[in-house]
Amino acid sequence: MASMTDEAAARRDDALRSAVDSGLVSEAEPVVGLLDIAGIRQSATSLHAAFATPGVAVEHTFAVKAASLVPVLALLGQYGLGAEVASPGELALARAAGIPPERTVLDSPAKTTAELREALALGIAVNADNPQEVARIDALLAAAPSASPIGLRVNPQVGGGSIDAMSTATATSKFGVALRDPGAEEWVLRTYAERPWLNRLHTHTGSQGVPLRLMAAGVRAAYDLAERINAAAGRRQVTVLDIGGGLPVNFGSDDITPTFGEYADLLRAEVPGLFDGRYGIVTEFGRALLAKHGTVLARVEYAKSAGGRAIAVTHAGAQVATRTVFAPDAWPLRVLALDPRGRPKDGDPVVQDVAGPCCFAGDLVARGRTLPRLDAGDHVALLDTGAYYFSTHFAYNSLPRPAVWAYTTTAGSAPAFSPVRRAQSLADLLTESGADLPPLTP
Repeated sequence: MASMTDEAAARRDDALRSAVDSGLVSEAEPVVGLLDIAGIRQSATSLHAAFATPGVAVEHTFAVKAASLVPVLALLGQYGLGAEVASPGELALARAAGIPPERTVLDSPAKTTAELREALALGIAVNADNPQEVARIDALLAAAPSASPIGLRVNPQVGGGSIDAMSTATATSKFGVALRDPGAEEWVLRTYAERPWLNRLHTHTGSQGVPLRLMAAGVRAAYDLAERINAAAGRRQVTVLDIGGGLPVNFGSDDITPTFGEYADLLRAEVPGLFDGRYGIVTEFGRALLAKHGTVLARVEYAKSAGGRAIAVTHAGAQVATRTVFAPDAWPLRVLALDPRGRPKDGDPVVQDVAGPCCFAGDLVARGRTLPRLDAGDHVALLDTGAYYFSTHFAYNSLPRPAVWAYTTTAGSAPAFSPVRRAQSLADLLTESGADLPPLTP
């Protein structure tokens, strides 16, 4: 088990104070996101070190959905990561960030013919999801040959974790070819034998709530299938195994558990052939790279009580912490109570709810949490929010997307902030909502 260093926690505390002092969070902009660049670099370094094996080609890609922010993707590109994309929008973001096609992987259960044509023309790696998609690729390749690496996503049907929505290797998952269904493996073997250009195999068991051994079981199933494909084809056809991502994150403390190293070591024990040099490896991690290095900082607008329960009404709710609000047991967040200057709040702890600004009763990011009593003008910090919380905004009540800032620290100096995303203005929001279009005719 690893843990955030005292240095990382100190960087976070300094950034919270400085964000308040410098007015990054204010009455005009009452909620912001903060990202620790040094922490992101440490995660990327740990990932590379965990999978590094002499004689094995490893390509790490970042799941763009976890932080669909161009400056973040560009930063990760500088740290040696490519991009895993699952939509035309995500591909556009990756290209804008300078991620080259040869370090990009396209995954999606609903790729259109136009998406496939673009990816094949650019030389982007494509993982086909189903037999109909394979047939589309057949037709596209017949019309225009491509240098794209092409694979097939398979569902090993090894089971689910504790969060159904995050489990992608269940018996009835919508993703990939379900290997244990009648006739499925025979179809896979025949499909590869008939298509020498199919040279990859892809699987992804799930993410948050999925234990490491279940993830390893999914990878083992894909590896065993690759061995059977190559034997049946009579050639070394599958040369790369894309093992997806999905390393879960500990949201309960600063401990980083599990680590990339622990997962890689388990794979070495459970699937030793994966590291013997016969296969290249592609990974698609997202949440585990960024979650620990981001914080949502918000003002407390009002403090009240109801039924004897203290309630702090803040500007961070379902619009930024959507999963936490709607599935609090699966996605709990730690909350820091801060004073008006962004310093840790003193005082005896009391049981209270931390509510958001959305106009429905369930908009709570923490329920019955014991914290120093929050007052109007104080602040709250939602920890471990570096992945998804900044880039999957929920536009309830037409609340604008908040600004996101990255910070770096130098000993003896205040943190330096760099913009990652500007706050959405009301003018932007109006345009997005069709205000510049002609009125409808009754």
